[in-house]
Amino acid sequence: MYNRGNRKQNIFLANRDYERFLKRTREYKDKFGITILCYCLMPNHFHFLLRQDSDVPITAFMLRLGTSYAKYFNTKYGEVGSLFQDRFKAKLVDTDEYLLQLSRYIHRNPKEILLRTPGVELASYRWSSYSCYLSGSKNEFVDPSFILSYFTKNNRSEDYRNFVEHDFTEEEKESIMDLVLEDI
Repeated sequence: MYNRGNRKQNIFLANRDYERFLKRTREYKDKFGITILCYCLMPNHFHFLLRQDSDVPITAFMLRLGTSYAKYFNTKYGEVGSLFQDRFKAKLVDTDEYLLQLSRYIHRNPKEILLRTPGVELASYRWSSYSCYLSGSKNEFVDPSFILSYFTKNNRSEDYRNFVEHDFTEEEKESIMDLVLEDI
């Protein structure tokens, strides 16, 4: 699942905005029976990799989250109208390869921002689930165990780090972009 700001505008203007979005995400994931496998929030968009664990459709979760956050944002910043460019986008994850590459893509998303922020590494990007993967621990928000189960038992977190942080070859980049972004 992903969405971005209307006209590619920023949807998170302050740390409090990110925190509010994550707070509502945490509330609604439990209410709607969703497991968050990974996520990344960027200034003008967000990505979620979700698993539906109930009969309630993921669309209900996304609608509630988007509406709630848009109301908060518009009230806080004195805006009116649509915050998001369009309805959220969703893609069915139907292969193991796609699942792994999508998690990699989501966790690598802050790379461009971090290139402009000396001393900050991918693992310390605050608005991503990547640090949970590196610690290998489930918390009340994200559960990395399913994706980490694809990696060797000796050191799953380190293997995942190598998988995510290994630079793409041109062929991998094209393949991943085809898988991840074909409908953007």
